[in-house]
Amino acid sequence: MKYVGAHVSASGGVENAPGNAHEIGAKAFALFTKNQRQWFSNPLTEINIRLFKENCKKFGYDASHILPHDSYLINLGNPGKGPLEQSRKSFFDEMKRCELLGLKLLNFHPGAHLKLATEEESIALIGESINMALEKTKGVTAVIENTAGQGSAIGYKFEHLKQIIDLVDDKKRVGVCLDTCHTFTSGYDISTEKGYKETFNEFEKIVGFRYLRGIHLNDSKKALGSRVDRHESIGTGLIGEDCFKWIMNDSRFDNIPIILETPDETLWSKEISWLYSLVTRNA
Repeated sequence: MKYVGAHVSASGGVENAPGNAHEIGAKAFALFTKNQRQWFSNPLTEINIRLFKENCKKFGYDASHILPHDSYLINLGNPGKGPLEQSRKSFFDEMKRCELLGLKLLNFHPGAHLKLATEEESIALIGESINMALEKTKGVTAVIENTAGQGSAIGYKFEHLKQIIDLVDDKKRVGVCLDTCHTFTSGYDISTEKGYKETFNEFEKIVGFRYLRGIHLNDSKKALGSRVDRHESIGTGLIGEDCFKWIMNDSRFDNIPIILETPDETLWSKEISWLYSLVTRNA
């Protein structure tokens, strides 16, 4: 079964996110558990935590279909001692917030080397950072998102994801989130049937679908292999409609959160309905 939703607002408190997701007909959702452009925020209160759990139950959202995202400031691949320490503290705080909310996943961008280290050195720092966070928390899986490869970002190749996973001690608590825009602009042509099959066969061979914990469905404003991260509404960008039909009918993407991060949130309800209308196979 497919669980499609969007990255909804948690304005006014995380407890508001489940209701916001319900309003657009989402069966899954993503959220920020704090301000995504700040290193740290006020701790979650007992009321925040209680109401969030109650609202998830009220609207029928299981923790396995909720994909929180960490702060955009965090860079676990930064070789600078001070910035890396700050990123690690913030990442641990994000993991802990998820644990308190009863969530099972935390999606994050792996980081960037900033031309201050090699990709291999940066990947080693990311793996070490994940291990440190997992040791201090319980029940939350660190979900690495593939990137477009903009700037010095790590994660634009499936090999990067595998290398990070290989460094994580607890393989049961590490996973991957694939973003369709990032996948396309990093050089994997998922816009054609041949390219789609080749891309996900390669993903299975290098990483393995056993590690897939979520997917972001976004079309792309930028061209194949451009290494530029610019999301577009579903079916109106350069990836086109076919890819999303294939995903919605591909059992490898069943039972995970499928999250829209498309730019026009007024279209989310229509996009969700349209995506479900594409399903032709028996669920």
